[in-house]
Amino acid sequence: MIYLIKDRIMRKQVTVPEEIILSKIYEIRGEKVMLDKDLAELYQVETKVLKQAVRRNAAIFPAHFMFELTNQENMALRSQIVTSNKGKGGTRYLPMVFTEHGVLQLASVLRSDRAKHMSIRLIEIFVKLRALLSTHKELLLQTEKVGERLAGHDKQIAIIFEYLKQLEQTKQEGLSYKNRKRIGFKQEDQ
Repeated sequence: MIYLIKDRIMRKQVTVPEEIILSKIYEIRGEKVMLDKDLAELYQVETKVLKQAVRRNAAIFPAHFMFELTNQENMALRSQIVTSNKGKGGTRYLPMVFTEHGVLQLASVLRSDRAKHMSIRLIEIFVKLRALLSTHKELLLQTEKVGERLAGHDKQIAIIFEYLKQLEQTKQEGLSYKNRKRIGFKQEDQ
């Protein structure tokens, strides 16, 4: 799905495919978040400007809205998305990451029409993602329940097969007894 965002400054429509936005959402510390550089790109501002605006308004960005990555988290993320090294034009500071609430709060800090429209689109995508994950969780729970039931059925089926083997063995013993070679006086049928 492609979202159209009107940019009053440029007087033209800007398209941002939903897939691109989804590819910029990561899970860190159990939260769905977006990196400062990705948000800056979507809001069409420099990362430095975005970070500066956040630092000036730190009071409205509590820890559940925005946090800086630790060195370990940053290294793990770098290995996933392959970013450049410090000495070769890469970031020199730890990235900030924004939760769904932080993304919405950024629009009030940046104050551009682009930021306001884009934050609405980002929130819509976060909501869709949450609904999708909820559906997948429900499916996973149902699959686990079916698996547990089937595990119980496996035991019951094994018992049934054991009884069938015993029944077949008893039947074979009965047939072999009936077909045994008889000893003693034999009468001929006339």
